[in-house]
Amino acid sequence: MADEAKARGNAAFSAGNFDDAVRHFTDAINLAPTNHVLYSNRSAAYASLNKFSEALSDAEKTVELKPDWGKGYSRLGAAHLGLHSYNDAVSSYRKGLEIDPNNEALKSGLADAEAALARSSRSRAGPGASPFGEAFGPEMWVKLSSDPSTRGFLQQPDFVKMMQDIQKSPNNLNLYLQDQRVMQSLGVLLNLKFQSRGGEEDAEMPSASSGGSPERKRHASAEAEPVKEDKRPESEQEQEPEAVTISEEVKEKKERKGHAQKEKEAGNAAYKKKDFDTAIEHYTKAIELDDEDISYLTNRAAVYLEMGKYEDCIKDCEKAVERGRELRSDFKMVARALTRKGTALAKMAKCSKDYEPVIETFQKALTEHRNPDTLKKLNDAQKAKKDLEQQEYFDPKIADEEREKGNQCFKEQKYPEAVKHYSEAIKRSPEDPKSYSNRAACYTKLGAMPEGLKDAEKCIELDPTFSKGYTRKGAIQFFMKEHDKALETYQEGLKHDPQNQELLDGIRRCVEQINKASRGDFTPDELKERQAKAMQDPEVQNILTDPVMRQVLVDFQENPSAAQEHMKNPLVMNKIQKLVSAGIVQVK
Repeated sequence: MADEAKARGNAAFSAGNFDDAVRHFTDAINLAPTNHVLYSNRSAAYASLNKFSEALSDAEKTVELKPDWGKGYSRLGAAHLGLHSYNDAVSSYRKGLEIDPNNEALKSGLADAEAALARSSRSRAGPGASPFGEAFGPEMWVKLSSDPSTRGFLQQPDFVKMMQDIQKSPNNLNLYLQDQRVMQSLGVLLNLKFQSRGGEEDAEMPSASSGGSPERKRHASAEAEPVKEDKRPESEQEQEPEAVTISEEVKEKKERKGHAQKEKEAGNAAYKKKDFDTAIEHYTKAIELDDEDISYLTNRAAVYLEMGKYEDCIKDCEKAVERGRELRSDFKMVARALTRKGTALAKMAKCSKDYEPVIETFQKALTEHRNPDTLKKLNDAQKAKKDLEQQEYFDPKIADEEREKGNQCFKEQKYPEAVKHYSEAIKRSPEDPKSYSNRAACYTKLGAMPEGLKDAEKCIELDPTFSKGYTRKGAIQFFMKEHDKALETYQEGLKHDPQNQELLDGIRRCVEQINKASRGDFTPDELKERQAKAMQDPEVQNILTDPVMRQVLVDFQENPSAAQEHMKNPLVMNKIQKLVSAGIVQVK
């Protein structure tokens, strides 16, 4: 039952229904309070709801129960990070990496925690820190992409690289003040307007008293001084080597990107032809020419996957994820790399029988981007893990022992205990019809007719020649006063075992009840109960709402000659017999 609650929680989490996930994981914990995985899963659900205090409590319980499990420290670090306890977060991730050095989630979490700690330290820094530290915080990219004057700059790799450099250390701003794009961006981030050289007025830069460095003061003064016209002949004027160098670098980078794109296209063509070795060569050249497009890595990983080189595929995917996060690549691209990694792990899991990393990787991919294909792969991996666990649990010998224990409890009329033993027998040997038949008998004694009917039908499904399945099903239908259905069940059983006395006795009892219904030999209360139950039967409802059958019933009452004609139609008579058996129609 705990496993079922856990499975419901996992499904709700995958669907983004985190409140439901918490509820199901809580149910599972109540049933299995020492299972560390359940606390870990609920911690993740609480974190997704931004309930980091609750997430921390569950993470601490996870580590307490399983101190040698890396994922527990991943949960602990995430909770501390959400609570802005950056030192504790860094410590938790590092502790986890000591236990599991190759855990990708711990590595990624540590990088995030250290970056957050660095930002926090900069914001608390003294007079020596850059006055622009806050401007280049996490919201920088949002502000730049929202402003029309700077949005286009984000498409220029050299600009993005400069801004990333400044974000890492705001004091590096001094290195890029000559670039007008940086100045324009600084104005947007500070809500100021800087005009280019030659304009009427420039916004005032911070003075030394505001914490600016001497070098910044020199740059500010240079910006404020009027531009003097150089009277020397054009050939004698000094050139600006820095500007020329930047231009040449940009031009060279564009050329390299163009060549990389051509290599990618050649690789795609070779891949379609299943010329994998050639495809690998082209993608590798593309990666060497341009390390800012992770699609080259994911494409090469796809080729390795096709070739069965799963380790190489996983390495390329991990590089793509790491580089993609550095470059702030599209979440879909990062998700694609994680999905491809999960697919490679799933292939390897067929031999290793370890589906936990597969499931974890697909879940990470879904947190980046919810893709139906990834969700299907996750569901397949979870099913494979469950099937494997079932196979490992399979033991016909123990199943026979449990069934015998159930039989003993049944004889002693300890029906709930018998159900437990029969259920264990089914888990140990799910294809044995005898355990389903015996549990159906228990459910019948307990009055749980729907559960008993389900077991009896499963018994017949597993072995259509097993007489007990038909006697169990017929008995339950009889108790439910579905005598016509019970009759059909007993008759079907006789086809496989014509001399079975239980089946013959069942048919006799059903015929007696059907004849009794035909004569109307019921007390008013019995007839009322029977009719109310019959009206819930979809087959009876269909007959009564059929316009043709409604006219037939009218003719039986008012037009004897027409009724004689109807009686020649076997389909009509079967329906009339159904209504008679149900007590809806009485024959006099």
